[in-house]
Amino acid sequence: MVEKKGHEMRFALLIFGAALLSGCASHYVITLNSGTQITTHSKPKLKNGDYSYTDASGHKAFVPAARVREIAPASMVKDQSGVVKMTKPAK
Repeated sequence: MVEKKGHEMRFALLIFGAALLSGCASHYVITLNSGTQITTHSKPKLKNGDYSYTDASGHKAFVPAARVREIAPASMVKDQSGVVKMTKPAK
């Protein structure tokens, strides 16, 4: 009975550790109105009209909320490097 309890405890700790680590490894992408994309180390937080975040290099930074078009998990962002944006010619 003691041996079975030890295995259950190890299994519970393994599951807990996996759940804890999977929640910490989330990167986000902030897409600005200009199309520029910023990869962040954690989810940006809105405070006083600015999104504050930690960038991929580990530096604290912020961007005004008015400049942000979208914030999404990195796994959900499509690569737009090959997209050409068409504009109407000026008359």
